[in-house]
Amino acid sequence: MSDRSCTILLYSDDPQVRDRMRLAVGTRPAPGLQVEFVEASDYAECVRLVDDYEIDLLLLDGEASPGGGLGIARQIKDDREDSPPTCVVIARAADRWLAAYAEVDATLVHPLDPVTTGTTVAELLRTHAPA
Repeated sequence: MSDRSCTILLYSDDPQVRDRMRLAVGTRPAPGLQVEFVEASDYAECVRLVDDYEIDLLLLDGEASPGGGLGIARQIKDDREDSPPTCVVIARAADRWLAAYAEVDATLVHPLDPVTTGTTVAELLRTHAPA
């Protein structure tokens, strides 16, 4: 049985945050899953990548500026019927209500724990697998 290959879009205006997200997920977040990453540093680039590539998961920085991950998640969900699952990394667990409003599928809290991050990403990729 071969690994399922998935593409994750990492979004943050801060390259160090994107690096931390990439490292927390890893290239094999779970047995049978292999991931590759594409990166965006602003809203326009994020939307372009979603339009141009087959993205399996959006991993968005909720603290990015000027376009935060929560706003981007909500916009993509509103604009696309086939939007990929979204996971937003937030700074405060109390901001989960904002994530619920943005209709994100999962949240993680800075600083990222690799075990929790890998488990969350793997679950989203498996739950939202194409038929």
